[in-house]
Amino acid sequence: MKKKDIKIAILRIEGTNCEDESFRAFAELGVHPEYVHLNELSRNQKRSIFDYQGMFIPGGFSSGDYVRAGAIFAARTKALMMDELKEFVENGYPVVGICNGFQVLIELGLLPAVDGISKAPEAALAVNDSNKFECRPTLLRHDNPSPLTSKVKKGELSLIPSAHMEGKFMLPREKEERYLHEMGENGQIVFRYVDENGAVVGYPWNPNGSISNIAGICNPDGNVLGMMPHPERAFYSWQHPGWRGGESPGKNEDNNGDGRAIFESIVDYIGAL
Repeated sequence: MKKKDIKIAILRIEGTNCEDESFRAFAELGVHPEYVHLNELSRNQKRSIFDYQGMFIPGGFSSGDYVRAGAIFAARTKALMMDELKEFVENGYPVVGICNGFQVLIELGLLPAVDGISKAPEAALAVNDSNKFECRPTLLRHDNPSPLTSKVKKGELSLIPSAHMEGKFMLPREKEERYLHEMGENGQIVFRYVDENGAVVGYPWNPNGSISNIAGICNPDGNVLGMMPHPERAFYSWQHPGWRGGESPGKNEDNNGDGRAIFESIVDYIGAL
């Protein structure tokens, strides 16, 4: 599929607040993102999720994060279009959730999906160990390349900012050991929080206390990706905290930030469908 024919739904409701950066990132790559309110995809509306080749759920505080982060967004999605969304995923189309979007994917049962898409959450993104909102640059190690992160080299370190209150990835205690093993075997643990030497260490490098320093995961098929850090906030080099007016910090010698490769990977994946 040619880039000019690719349409990405940037899904939003009240409280999402990273859709503009996400829109701009996709538009910069020559595809066609569209802002789509969740209500527009209900069964009695003219729009359909199948009008698009990918769905992107941005960060923010959807519905004020009442109940728990992402819960209301997910509940409304289930009521309006869960059958269609499940078919969308099973047909191989990509669904990506960043920060609050990752929380939504967990609540929907689309992740981790070790035993398939679940009707109830099989994981949680709990309150950070620090019990406060953490907004900081975070270093991620790319441990398992997925179809949606193919442009990032295995083992590469990327500086992607985090900004969340509920980002601690947790699994059910009785399933934790099995899930971690199977997720590892399936290549589902895509990103881990690390220090500048690439070592798995604790706070502040791991800003939330996630088990096994997990920062991003995918489903077994690799076409559903969720991560807490914000690649749309690292798309350009001038978004880097070390940028000094014309000097590109880090490993890039051009205007590209570390998050750009993730968006490029998503577009490449769709183009090959």
